[in-house]
Amino acid sequence: MSLARYPSVEAMVAALTPSYPVYCLRPAALARQARWFLRRFPGRVLYAVKCNPHPFVLATLYEAGIRHFDTASLPEVAQIHEQFDDANAYYHHPVKGRAAIRSAYQVYGVRHYTIDSARELAKVMAETGGRDLAIQVRLATPAGHAAIDLSRNFGAEVSEGAALLRAVHGAGFEAGLSFHVGSQCVAPEAYRTALRLVGETAREAGVPLRAVNVGGGFPAYYPGSEIPPLADFVAAITAGAAELGLAHETVLMCEPGRALVADGCSILTQIHLRKDRSLYINEGVFGALSDLKLGVILPVRLIRLSGPVAPERAEFSLFGPTCDSMDAVPGLWRLPANAEEGDWIEFGQAGAYSNALATRFNGFSADTFVAIDDGAYPSRQ
Repeated sequence: MSLARYPSVEAMVAALTPSYPVYCLRPAALARQARWFLRRFPGRVLYAVKCNPHPFVLATLYEAGIRHFDTASLPEVAQIHEQFDDANAYYHHPVKGRAAIRSAYQVYGVRHYTIDSARELAKVMAETGGRDLAIQVRLATPAGHAAIDLSRNFGAEVSEGAALLRAVHGAGFEAGLSFHVGSQCVAPEAYRTALRLVGETAREAGVPLRAVNVGGGFPAYYPGSEIPPLADFVAAITAGAAELGLAHETVLMCEPGRALVADGCSILTQIHLRKDRSLYINEGVFGALSDLKLGVILPVRLIRLSGPVAPERAEFSLFGPTCDSMDAVPGLWRLPANAEEGDWIEFGQAGAYSNALATRFNGFSADTFVAIDDGAYPSRQ
């Protein structure tokens, strides 16, 4: 997929003077992160499509070497198979509709599935005909190390997981175990703890593992975050996998999303009104800034085509474009004290869960995407 390209966001603003929000995709940053995971992770790297499904993002990751994609719905499965001839979609949502399972198997040839209950296993077997499948059993993991706990409604406990693993193996399928420590995990040890649960489950089940999937959760490094380097997370996973003594044919997998794409996009907004220390902008929490409700802090900078920008900074409240008092961007934002109507505010590191979560509430939507060639948001260069 091709997009209009500009050497910098400033060049794009000068060319378009946009009064609408603009997603500024940075292919160099996306490719850099993809290559890092492919080089450093000791196994198979799947991109979690839900994090940012834009076709240009997917194509950039594919060109960088990603060939495996974690999908959670039939439309995501279809998107991968229709966009790429030689990519693999893994249907790793633990709860799937029967018609979606059937279409994924029959229409798109999906052979990799995840379950966390006996009833889900029965559904997958019934709708696929019970042939040539690779099925992972998802385990629940302890909470407390991530911004979002993803084991509250998914994941089996050890004994149930062992029983499911035996059932998968007994049906003649490739059996594996998976988990997800939660979104924006801040502790590498969380992966080792989860891998110990994998070992406990495998020992109780007594069947060979063909796959161990450590899921996602790898963090992005937002301003003010105190998180160990990504290399520490990979080291913890490598050490935890070594403790399991996995067989040579066992595939170790991961499913990064946020850590792959956060740096790959910024969002350009425009100030439409200033009221004292309140700025009303053309994007908000019902749109591309919804992830900020989880406490994420993004870097910001003011862009002005002409006239001086004050060196002094002031704290502003930001409000989105909808006619709803809930459309308030959390926190106070330090910007030049003379920020005014017509200026632009660029939110950096906004590649994760931005366009993926945006709504069209009140008739507002951001639909413009451009490619920026400067390699990274300025604060990350």
